[in-house]
Amino acid sequence: MNRVEFTKEMKKTHKILVPMMLPIHFQFLQNIFRQNGYQMELLQTKGQQIIDEGLKNVHNDTCYPALLVIGQMIDALKSGNYDTDHIALAITQTGGGCRASNYIHLLRKALKQAGFGHVPVISVNFSKLEKNSGFKLTGSMLLRLLYGFLYGDMLMWIKNQCKPYERHAGASDALVQKWINRISEQFNSLSFLKLHHNYVMMLEEFAAIERENTPKIQVGIVGEIYMKYAPLGNNELEDFLIKEGCEPVVSGVLDFGLYCLENTVIDHEYYNRSRKSYRFVAMASRYIQHLQMKAIKAIRQQGVFREPDTFQEVMESSEGIINRGTKMGEGWLLTSEMVALIKSNVSNIVCCQPFGCLPNHIVAKGMTRKIKNIYPNANIVAVDYDPSATRVNQENRLKLMLSNARLTARFAQAEEEKRAAAKQQAYAYETR
Repeated sequence: MNRVEFTKEMKKTHKILVPMMLPIHFQFLQNIFRQNGYQMELLQTKGQQIIDEGLKNVHNDTCYPALLVIGQMIDALKSGNYDTDHIALAITQTGGGCRASNYIHLLRKALKQAGFGHVPVISVNFSKLEKNSGFKLTGSMLLRLLYGFLYGDMLMWIKNQCKPYERHAGASDALVQKWINRISEQFNSLSFLKLHHNYVMMLEEFAAIERENTPKIQVGIVGEIYMKYAPLGNNELEDFLIKEGCEPVVSGVLDFGLYCLENTVIDHEYYNRSRKSYRFVAMASRYIQHLQMKAIKAIRQQGVFREPDTFQEVMESSEGIINRGTKMGEGWLLTSEMVALIKSNVSNIVCCQPFGCLPNHIVAKGMTRKIKNIYPNANIVAVDYDPSATRVNQENRLKLMLSNARLTARFAQAEEEKRAAAKQQAYAYETR
């Protein structure tokens, strides 16, 4: 199929629509692209019509994330809110074994069938899969995007430790938006490079939010990358857990980026792949982990919030459970994240799984029994998301998991009270 190229002229005349995946991070992405002359807009639409458009325009073997993304884009074009002669779409391609690398062609086919064959689709990739003369990621942009994801990870991490406890509803979200605007302004200069300074200021302001001291059940969220982060995909899972009186625990998206880099290192070690690319990737991985440590050190220094695990700790947590040569469906990372959560005393875990992704089911649901054999206290529930699955059924599965979590918590509290009483009684006997 002949593709429509996004030309240099289109950069001035066309608006680029991007499907939403990361509510915090993608705002940084949008603002960085706008500062570099691109008219970019994030699609924030939701509703059954998106699923319907997806089902109408792709075959039923398509994985759920692709169905949602394609459905959301076509729904936007049909909405009448845009001049479709001056619209472009952007979609990522990993270039790996995931079928999503090929869904850009499925999107173009769907656009042609729906009467939008003239709309250019931009491939955002780092594998030289496709090029467009009007779309280029410069070194300056890439650096800002990296820092945008670093700041996004930090904001997401501390927001989830504040929002479930806030005394005034909306305080955490308002502060997140304040910092998105503040950091986005810094991208116009080099102020964004002051990571530690910005982290310290962020932490101070979030620590000042009035919060309740009532402990809540912590629930880790893992799964396929889109389902894990996108509210459209997981039916606003984080908000649901907060409403149920829980604290969601979600690792940063840069861990996924590091996982992709680490797979290149593994390919070199296992299959003797290109030494040149191996060295470059290994250096990039070390640099990103170095920057991640700045967030961990800032959190540790302040002492108010819980710090995330380092990527190295996450990676090593699954040793002896799953081989690092397992790369499809979030591969060894997904299992590693579950084990790392359990080791951090977050034993309640929701694994978000999309319809149509067999590798993801293997490395997630397929590993659950092995993980539970090693960690009997693990309370893991796999939730499947697909066009036919109702929100009610998904939430009922989650509520059952939370019921088990609450029973376990009450039992543990009762045992702790017994031990404390016995200790007090023994002390009273000794001092008689």
